[in-house]
Amino acid sequence: MLVANYRPQKPKDPFIWIVISTLLASVLTVYPLAYDVSAWRPQIMLLVMLFWVLCQPTWCGVWFAFGLGIFTDLLLDAPLGQNALIYVVITFAARYFIRERRILSFLNLWVIAFLAIIAYVVFIWITQVMVGVNYPIMRRWPPLISSVFTWPVLYYLLKRWRI
Repeated sequence: MLVANYRPQKPKDPFIWIVISTLLASVLTVYPLAYDVSAWRPQIMLLVMLFWVLCQPTWCGVWFAFGLGIFTDLLLDAPLGQNALIYVVITFAARYFIRERRILSFLNLWVIAFLAIIAYVVFIWITQVMVGVNYPIMRRWPPLISSVFTWPVLYYLLKRWRI
């Protein structure tokens, strides 16, 4: 039986949530923390970018990753283009390797996020070695661990706007 007033459900418009999550991630990226605690600060901007690129591919793509990378460079006073380059490479690689998959489960997304975080940490380390920055190796892995455990929280907060 057909209902006379049937209207197809409109897809959710995630634009405002993309903006809000990006602004909140930028605040969490630069919020001052104690020196010992700041070593464990997750790469929240990378995680937000990765969530939107994987879960809203029609809204967020390579240009979104590039813009967010430039924004992150400006926030962190990093060499201009450093984060932008790795965000674009991670976005391209993630999109390339999931192009055949129709459904991405939570576990699949978590593995992709884990690999992306490792790629990010290694790329930042390589670029800093090339520039000659001497940074203790033990300060590189706490953000990796905290970012991996932050992904489920971020996913469950934003999954409502997933396609």
